[in-house]
Amino acid sequence: MTDDPSSIPPPLTPPHKGEGSVGRRAWLPIIGRNLRRIPLPPVGRGKGWGYLSRPHHRLLRRAGILSATALALAGVAVLSALALDRAFPPPLDPAPLSREVVDRDGALLRAFAAPDGRWRFAADLGRVDPRFLDMLVAYEDRRFRQHSGIDPLAILRAAGQFVANGHIVSGGSTITMQLARLIEPRSERSLWAKARQAFRAWQIERRLSKDEILARYLTLAPYGGNIEGVRAAALAWFGKEPDRLTVSEAALLVALPQSPEARRPDRHPETAAAARDRVLERMVSAGLMNEREAQRASLAGLVPDGRNLMPALAAHATEAALRAKPDAQRFQLTLKRSVQQALEGVAGAAAARLGPKLSVAMVMADARTGEIVAEVGSADFFDAARSGWVDMTRALRSPGSTLKPFIYGLAFEEGLVAQQTIIEDRPANFAGYRPRNFDMAYMGDVSVREALQLSLNVPAIRLLDALGPTRLAARFRQAGVQPALPPGEKPGLAMGLGGVGVTLRDLVQLYTGLANGGSATLLHDTPGQPVSTRILSAPANWQIVDVLSGVRPPVGAPKLGVAYKTGTSYGYRDAWSVGFDGRHVLGVWVGRPDGAAVPGLAGYDAAAPILFDAFARSGVALTPFASPPAGAIRTARADLPVTQRRFSRTPSETRAAGVVEAAPEIVYPPNGARVEVPGPEEALALKLQGGRAPFRWLANGKPVDEGSRRRTASWRPEGAGFSTLTVIDAAGRAASVRVFIE
Repeated sequence: MTDDPSSIPPPLTPPHKGEGSVGRRAWLPIIGRNLRRIPLPPVGRGKGWGYLSRPHHRLLRRAGILSATALALAGVAVLSALALDRAFPPPLDPAPLSREVVDRDGALLRAFAAPDGRWRFAADLGRVDPRFLDMLVAYEDRRFRQHSGIDPLAILRAAGQFVANGHIVSGGSTITMQLARLIEPRSERSLWAKARQAFRAWQIERRLSKDEILARYLTLAPYGGNIEGVRAAALAWFGKEPDRLTVSEAALLVALPQSPEARRPDRHPETAAAARDRVLERMVSAGLMNEREAQRASLAGLVPDGRNLMPALAAHATEAALRAKPDAQRFQLTLKRSVQQALEGVAGAAAARLGPKLSVAMVMADARTGEIVAEVGSADFFDAARSGWVDMTRALRSPGSTLKPFIYGLAFEEGLVAQQTIIEDRPANFAGYRPRNFDMAYMGDVSVREALQLSLNVPAIRLLDALGPTRLAARFRQAGVQPALPPGEKPGLAMGLGGVGVTLRDLVQLYTGLANGGSATLLHDTPGQPVSTRILSAPANWQIVDVLSGVRPPVGAPKLGVAYKTGTSYGYRDAWSVGFDGRHVLGVWVGRPDGAAVPGLAGYDAAAPILFDAFARSGVALTPFASPPAGAIRTARADLPVTQRRFSRTPSETRAAGVVEAAPEIVYPPNGARVEVPGPEEALALKLQGGRAPFRWLANGKPVDEGSRRRTASWRPEGAGFSTLTVIDAAGRAASVRVFIE
């Protein structure tokens, strides 16, 4: 061969798509054929580029063959990996998650463990502290965003540390490889297991984005015990969502998954603190924080000494929601977490004061939308002594006097009475039905306003008899409430005093009409559109609101600007109080879930204080009452039409035969009693029976009050010694007792 340039073969050129190329696979046969066809320079002693020695000639040919073989093997490996990937895909089916019920804003109300008994929530990177995410990546996998599931540099670093130290200093696993181990756990620890893990990581990277990989890892990562995932860990160890972590808390959660049991804060606090501090040191090295910040986080953040219970608010409402949709993973209610938590605290404290076996239930609703804001079914769901598992917001009970406002509302609507109309409170017989007042006494002539505010029974039944109980029941049904009656029984006059069965939710639904200008709104605890029905005309409704807003708060309760009504069922089984402002309605029930009587239980003493406490602690801003609508006025008695100045007896009413009003008698303190008054600021209770209201009390000849229609009063003695107490009724009759004050 000569040095003629024409003898030099042309360079190899890759096949072009336009020239019948078959893609990259076409390179292999081309390379093989051309290697054989390349005319190597002759072997000899000549000069110039074309002359090589025989050893160099063989070396060049061998290198070409080896290169072609390597390329062929690489192609085979890639094709094999792709085939294995298709044949054995990674198990990416999501793990079973904890079911959760959230409030109107998405805040967690109650969680239920996953079917495998673990607390596991899906991680949402948007609701995880960004600093925690940065710390996690910096500590576990610095090149997480760059590699494809396997980090060769991390593997080489780990191998070098093992050779230099004789033991494992750091692992070479990436976050993706750790996810592979979590979705396919194996107890085997070997090089083959590591290789399989690396292959799975490569498969995962082909299918998921980096954020999806990180989210799945933070859903499954172990944090000790049956806690998995960063959200469950933040709730269990710190009682907060993972978007509100401190630096110290974030560092601990970064460290726990490496050895979740050995570093459990509740069992190994020193080990957990040391692991957290190592994370903080690494963050300083990575430039994510300075040394002072790391030291401050280490000193200020004590590791938790125990686990927090998962949120379990609104136990009855959440269980009812999941029963309604057993397949739902996440359920949203209209409740507001802060209000729910406050009312549950009020109910628990009140039940503890009231005594054993007594429970408390509450419902607060938005009168305009019908959305239930808070719902407390019992004082403690897990208290067996109080039958806490019974949802008393849905239990049928006797409502006592809480239905009276609607009797008066219908009477106002019909024009039968006005607020200053005089109505009799005397014993009466309504075709065999003889109602009595709660204190077994009567006040004589009273105004309609006073009769409702004092919750007198006989005047309410007089009005109901004139209106007809069937009409009242029809209004209730119109508002979506079905009063429960014995089978085959028709509505009767006893309905006005609690002779029907209703639930606490029913009562609150009826009272939404009073707070909403006469239009009652159907209650619902799941998102939906409001449905309202008129239950009273606007002017009549305003009259009821005006009367009830004038009722004095319970003793010791603040004036909040709410209107309310109390009730006590027959036999002291149920105590009620329902109150409202211009927007919200709150109902309270107190009693025993088994329906047993509780001597002395009354709505004013037991339920009303809870109502005012709950309103004050709920955090709900009070809304003023609406202005009077057209035609709604408060008229003085002298300005009323003649027909409205006094309400006459109804046709079915007869005066009890032979009834003569007894003269007043002081029953407490009794004559000649020695009474000990604890202190100068303490008042002595005075009680009387009989007589005709109003009553005027005198102590040693001096007026005690300005006169009242109640048969109770209070007096603060000026000092120790004998005192004479006198009461005078409207007929001028008097009674006196002489007592000694100690």
